[in-house]
Amino acid sequence: MNNTTKGILLLLSSAFGFAIMSAFVKLSGDLPTVQKTMFRNLVTAIIALGFVLKNNERIFGEKKNQKYLLLRSSFGTLGMVLYFYAIDHLVLSDADMLNKLSPFLLIIFSAIFLKEKAKKYQIAAVIIAFIGTLFVIKPAFSLEIIPYGAGLLSAIFAAGAYTVLRFLGDKEQFYTIVFYFSFFSTVVLLPFVIIFYEPMSLQQMVYLLLAGGFATIGQFGITVAYKYAPAKEISIYFYSTIIYTSVLSMVLFNQFPDLYSIIGYIIIFSASFYMYLKNKKTREITN
Repeated sequence: MNNTTKGILLLLSSAFGFAIMSAFVKLSGDLPTVQKTMFRNLVTAIIALGFVLKNNERIFGEKKNQKYLLLRSSFGTLGMVLYFYAIDHLVLSDADMLNKLSPFLLIIFSAIFLKEKAKKYQIAAVIIAFIGTLFVIKPAFSLEIIPYGAGLLSAIFAAGAYTVLRFLGDKEQFYTIVFYFSFFSTVVLLPFVIIFYEPMSLQQMVYLLLAGGFATIGQFGITVAYKYAPAKEISIYFYSTIIYTSVLSMVLFNQFPDLYSIIGYIIIFSASFYMYLKNKKTREITN
């Protein structure tokens, strides 16, 4: 099995992990978003800490990387809270698709902050993806647009987190970065959880613990996948989460995306597929 195939399989596994995580978050019911987020990250922090200690790494990374680790963790925490809010208030596949705009936003952020020049086809893909977003959101001047706005903002903050991760590169081990982010978000959200805490049933607690477990699979899977193969070669496979979440929406919640959302999915996926083909062609010409 070559490295690209390993990367694809890991990314498919990661997508499955995140999709199941989303389902368990929604199944946990009417609990405060910060409470759901904290419990999810607490599980990931414990698991990631085990990897850090096993490999005798610095628990909080190197001193010179602290401001970047803090920035990545801040963006990631905000993105996750907003994503969980969107999950609770939207059709699961709609929330997931809006969050999947982050790769397109990453192109913009990388051009602005990392001085990576965006190619014409990448700019075209961003514009096409934005048009697809409008079909999913269906803009209207009403309170119903708030969860869609949260989903879009979750993608913006996720793209910010991924931009910082690209800057960090191999300066820190992936499990150190995952632990730092999970620990940071747990500590930051704890006061809000105490203030707004709502008692949980055993079933709700189990759902959130399972959400954390599957989130860890997703987090580790995507991190290791990109060590085997460049993101531009395999990132298209991460959109398999849309298939997973669409099925879960229909089977578990009896929720069906409307026609406009489906058109939006197709447009956004097409933009991603177009970018994938262009990247592949560019790589073949280079080689």
